Amino acid sequence: GGGGRPYSSKCRPRYRDGTSLGMVFDFFKKASTDASEQMSAFATGLAKTRNQLLYGLEDSLASLYDGRGGAGGGNLLDKLEDTLLQADIGLATTEDVLSEARFLREESTEIFGRDDVRALLRGKLLEALGASAGEGRASCDYVRVRARAGSAGASSSGGGSGGVEGTEEGDGVGGGRGSFALRFAGEGDARPISASRPLTVYLVMGANGMGKTTTIGKLAYRLRNEAGKRVLLAACDTFRAGAVAQLEQWASRSGVDCHSPSENTNGPSAVLYGALDRAIDGGYDVLLVDTSGRLSNNDALTAELVKMKRVIQKRMSTKFDENIKPVPNADVPHETLLVIDAAQGRIALDSAKQWDKELGLTGLILTKLDGSAKGGSVVAVSRELGLPVKLVGVGEGIEDLKDFDPESFVDGLLGIGIAGGGTTTKSEGKALASRLNQMRKERNERAKVTVKKVQASSPPKIVAGGKMAIPGNLDSTVPENLNTNDVEFAVSVGGGVARGKPKNKKKKKGKR
Repeated sequence: GGGGRPYSSKCRPRYRDGTSLGMVFDFFKKASTDASEQMSAFATGLAKTRNQLLYGLEDSLASLYDGRGGAGGGNLLDKLEDTLLQADIGLATTEDVLSEARFLREESTEIFGRDDVRALLRGKLLEALGASAGEGRASCDYVRVRARAGSAGASSSGGGSGGVEGTEEGDGVGGGRGSFALRFAGEGDARPISASRPLTVYLVMGANGMGKTTTIGKLAYRLRNEAGKRVLLAACDTFRAGAVAQLEQWASRSGVDCHSPSENTNGPSAVLYGALDRAIDGGYDVLLVDTSGRLSNNDALTAELVKMKRVIQKRMSTKFDENIKPVPNADVPHETLLVIDAAQGRIALDSAKQWDKELGLTGLILTKLDGSAKGGSVVAVSRELGLPVKLVGVGEGIEDLKDFDPESFVDGLLGIGIAGGGTTTKSEGKALASRLNQMRKERNERAKVTVKKVQASSPPKIVAGGKMAIPGNLDSTVPENLNTNDVEFAVSVGGGVARGKPKNKKKKKGKR
């Protein structure tokens, strides 16, 4: 359940330099006081979701002590399933939690205690968000978010703090290869033709009402005030009435500049090209592109968005071909971000999948987390799309756009530590992570004993390839003196008893 450890299974993500993904989430350097403020923000923003989730968990745990739950926790698991689904955690993650709960208590006379349940939930939610490797029980589904974050960062090494382990610190802005942080153009990257300095371009999209324009304004404020970046906004939402005026107002509040449509250039792509020219010629550091709110079934607007991406790649070209024509730069935009309302997270899944197919999304921004009791949708959306959450909106203030830290988020959901509205430190989270590891270790030890008993009572079954099939955990049920090259596991979770005898390869002699 701890964050940042590499997978021990075959599905460990590897990148071009052969290293495992390092976990870096904040894209601004923070002092310890800022970290506390970050956790407090999650505590406030997740209050509604946490209250509903904890009420359900307490009701589930009560079944253990009033005679409704058995030693195997059957009734507990039914109630736990209902609680997780009501919090919008998602069916896939809920099934993973229940599956491991059954696995951990197989062949055990003990029942789950309160800390056991919290430890299990914390570990599995962190795994689902791509923030934890797990202990030999991790599904390959869990590396999808981490792998997407790594591949997104592979094209630009951004001058930031960390990414892949061993990356040197830069100017305090995250975005290294393999990082969950926002990516920025690095000093060592090839610069656009005629550009005097690196330019970072973010294409921000989302349906109307999701908080897209507001999020752009808040991000511009952070980039200017916390990272010292010179920011330009591109008002390319020319379809919605009042959209340009709204972005101009946010530019004024944030203290940044805004490039707006004119009489001669009023189409989205034309406005974007003008904004790119202004950003390059004016020496800006970051260009944030606002786009028209759209649904994925609006083919015309989706085609316009694809065209805008081509405009960015052409204007940000770094070289010419043999015909002296600019070669499109496939490494831009540096981020293609989808803004989703946390209360409607799962409803937006189908549209998000279509946009990802058409444009290649690199990350998610979850807004209005404070106003919803469905904060668990962050887990479901991130996992099902295979995309990292990069920023979350936890309030209406201009400073309420926060870096997404999975541990703070999960602790905020489960009422753990400061992020969960308490006063304790992160030691509570570490204690729960240790408890989960201990439960897994104890289960694996029981499985080893089971295997030895099976081997003593009946020969193992021979399966395809001449290997032996034995029950138990995929990674840890093999006795130390058993040659694993000759073993094929019957099941990955729990399992029955291996049956059957080795086949006699000798042919019976027929009677003459």
